Amino acid sequence: MVNKKFGLFAGIALAGSVFLAGCGDDSADTDSGSGGEGGGSSDPEFISILTGGTTGTYYPLGGAMAQIIEDETGIDTTAEVSQASAANMTSLADGTGEIAFVQTDTAFYASEGTNMFDGEVIDSVSAIGALYPETIQLVTTANSGITSFDDLAGKSISVGAPGSGTYINAEQLLEIHGMTMDDIDAQNLDFGESQESLQSGQIDAAFITAGTPTGAVESLSATSDVVIVPVAEDKANELIEKYPYYAHDTVPEGVYGLTEDVPTVSVLAMLVAQNDLSEDTVYNVTKAIYENTDQIQHAKADFIKSETALEGIGIDIHPGAQRYFDEVNE
Repeated sequence: MVNKKFGLFAGIALAGSVFLAGCGDDSADTDSGSGGEGGGSSDPEFISILTGGTTGTYYPLGGAMAQIIEDETGIDTTAEVSQASAANMTSLADGTGEIAFVQTDTAFYASEGTNMFDGEVIDSVSAIGALYPETIQLVTTANSGITSFDDLAGKSISVGAPGSGTYINAEQLLEIHGMTMDDIDAQNLDFGESQESLQSGQIDAAFITAGTPTGAVESLSATSDVVIVPVAEDKANELIEKYPYYAHDTVPEGVYGLTEDVPTVSVLAMLVAQNDLSEDTVYNVTKAIYENTDQIQHAKADFIKSETALEGIGIDIHPGAQRYFDEVNE
């Protein structure tokens, strides 16, 4: 299931969600007896889930989750295309949408007012739970001749859409390899644009931070021999020591037609919610998602587990999500 109810209904849903989020219902937080089975009186009429671009991983997962939430709670839910992590945090803070996908590192920056959120602390958003590893993939083709980070100097490289966490990942990986954005011809493209530009030879490589397999890279592999540039173990260790929200990861053999495993690093994808959503609503949403992952037709669904949902999160957990995980993991 992918995104549903676009067009006129999506506009109505967004307008309704902003109004309802502003209203709040303090009584819901003091009466949790109705939570857990869906359809509580404190639930909003609409929920909008902010995802990412159509060729990434957030979009199809968001569509599947929107259907699950609607089926399990009765709340009309839509998945919306967006510019992903950083833009999603800003949109939730502005009241545009109730739930969003975001990288754990980006959520941390927002809570601290650092990097792309310099001086603008976002403290009105809290975590629902971690989902799966977001693999940092430096994607190129065999025709480019690029096989290592040393080959990037002077090349045209996509570093992610403006407002995306991918840009910061690219910046930090370049830093560990002794480079800055000034050493490359940086292009601010989203995943779909990166795919098209790699196919046409307009760029030489692209940073893509997303769960594997990523739709844009799969599409590229249908017409080109895809190369994923490896992150050497010593460089990965150096990165993790300086930025502990990273972890070792691998793009496995067979994905994109690769003939061997490729070592790299990852952050985590997570779901976040407006603090104004009631405890009961977020409890019901969390329960719906984590107890129905078998309905998500994507390889990353296997990683979405209540047992690991609170790992790697650097911001506050929403009380509704915390209540659910306390119950199932006690």
